[in-house]
Amino acid sequence: MKRFTDLLCLCCFAVTVRAADRAIQNAILDDRVVYPVPVATNRVTTISFPGPITAIDASGVTVDARTPGQFQLAHTKGASFLSVRALARKAATNLNIRWEKRTYVFELMESSDPVFSLNLETAPMPAVAAPAAPELNPERLLALLDKARAFPLLKAQHPDAVAGVAARTFGAEPQVSDFNDYEIRIEEVFRFDVEDTLVFHVNLHNKSAQEIRYLPGSFCVRVGNRLYYQSISDAEGLLPPKSSTTIYFAITGTSDGGRNELSLKNDFTVLVTRTSPLPPVITATNTPDAHPVHPAKGRP
Repeated sequence: MKRFTDLLCLCCFAVTVRAADRAIQNAILDDRVVYPVPVATNRVTTISFPGPITAIDASGVTVDARTPGQFQLAHTKGASFLSVRALARKAATNLNIRWEKRTYVFELMESSDPVFSLNLETAPMPAVAAPAAPELNPERLLALLDKARAFPLLKAQHPDAVAGVAARTFGAEPQVSDFNDYEIRIEEVFRFDVEDTLVFHVNLHNKSAQEIRYLPGSFCVRVGNRLYYQSISDAEGLLPPKSSTTIYFAITGTSDGGRNELSLKNDFTVLVTRTSPLPPVITATNTPDAHPVHPAKGRP
């Protein structure tokens, strides 16, 4: 008997939940449709908008019980909601509400199964695909390296040639990546926004008494915990003993073809893959793990 009673209570609860689900509804605002709104004589139905309602027009609707009407409406000027109640059985009318320079139509009808709350929402904005990085061939990338090398001269004598190009010069305080027997110093960084490309002017200094070889196409830049691999460089792959070499290289876009939108205000760490001699043991630091961002397909 107890099991039957529990089952009966569970069924009643499920019916109650389903009724509550119907009584509270959400809808997307659309001025091309009519919203049916069942309203009871002994319950209040509230219609809510995302912002203040501009105007309300209706027929057979009163704002107080002394004036005849089929429905009673309550609304405070400037409020984003209104409440209605049916005053007669089988009453029906339309309610027009102005909001954001559009008219929304509601069909009110007396019902024993009313909606208690109708919440109206604006349509969600469609997802916007991330802008794609421009496709740059090797000739255009080389032209960006040339512009970076000649930036001071171009800016002084041909400013239109570098319009929209931002530059950051480190001067006496370069960002340095020290690898014991050699170091990489960032002297300047240029951002070509249209091309979504950063050009790095770096100095590689070999502190050892033997030459160091590296892969000229392996430059990458760490920004936070991400790695951005080069799209082009003018490196030769050799550092003579006790010498310094100036290198220009670029990073363009992201690995999935999107824009990197990297700011010049970032802290950059430049890395390169050496091939010989074997690097000395380097003490581990607390540098964060990096997630590689390879150049987009089709880029050199």
